[in-house]
Amino acid sequence: MPYDDSPPPSRRARPLTVAAALAAVCLTAAGCGGGPEADGAGADSPRPGADAASPTPTPSEPAASPSGKPLPKGPLTGRTVVIDPGHNPGNRDHTREINEQVDIGTGRKECDTTGTSTNDGYAEARFTLDVSHRLRTLLEAEGARVRLTHDADRPFGPCIDERARIGNEAKADAVVSVHADGSAVGNRGFHVILPAGVKGGGADTSKIVKSSADLGARIAGHFVRTTGSAPSNYIGGNTGLDTRNDLGGLNLSTVPKVFVECGNMRDPEDAALLTSASWRQKAAQGLADGISSYLKG
Repeated sequence: MPYDDSPPPSRRARPLTVAAALAAVCLTAAGCGGGPEADGAGADSPRPGADAASPTPTPSEPAASPSGKPLPKGPLTGRTVVIDPGHNPGNRDHTREINEQVDIGTGRKECDTTGTSTNDGYAEARFTLDVSHRLRTLLEAEGARVRLTHDADRPFGPCIDERARIGNEAKADAVVSVHADGSAVGNRGFHVILPAGVKGGGADTSKIVKSSADLGARIAGHFVRTTGSAPSNYIGGNTGLDTRNDLGGLNLSTVPKVFVECGNMRDPEDAALLTSASWRQKAAQGLADGISSYLKG
């Protein structure tokens, strides 16, 4: 089945307060996909293919889009957002490399995973890249400088520790890791994963727990309103929010960061949404609105 990955035109984001975001989440009945995937982070040493990633712009460099064109002036001018597309389409061909254990601060975990897919083969890695491209376009229209942790421009990865490092070194104002879940049929709804208070080894989230929770709540509220999807009916107690301490991408982050599980690829109803280009644009808009609300707040 062919999938349309071409992004429609962008539109401006809309602000929402934290209280309104939480209210929007809690007042919505369960129903449309999501679930935890271990991805996201940054590395102490370069990984194979890492030299393909674009350098982080310094403050003295003019803000520019991937095409090199100057960014428009807007409400997010001067802000930096890192988008972390979960997994990599090439991971499936590099199982040995992605199974390598890396340090996540409180222990060790696989470098990365292949991610999940719909029953008819639409891969999570393809979904996350498509939504990330759409999200980048929307944020750049607001004037934000946007960096992706990868753009299918390397053989596999980045490893979860390197993903975190990319956001840290960019001194990002916000980092969002885009995912979709692979849970059981009947499990529906999105959820946003927040970093728990973790301190040990190379991990210390004490300075980002509160700000990440604010970012996550705003994204959740806007995601409900923009996509029409409801909070997960199997994670987060119908709040659309879940806190975890086992994800390297969150444990090793020193800047505000969340994971977003946009839907459950293994549920037919959610899969119908995730494979729809128009719904993916709504998902990107919900994410953009939440990020914009956080950065303007």
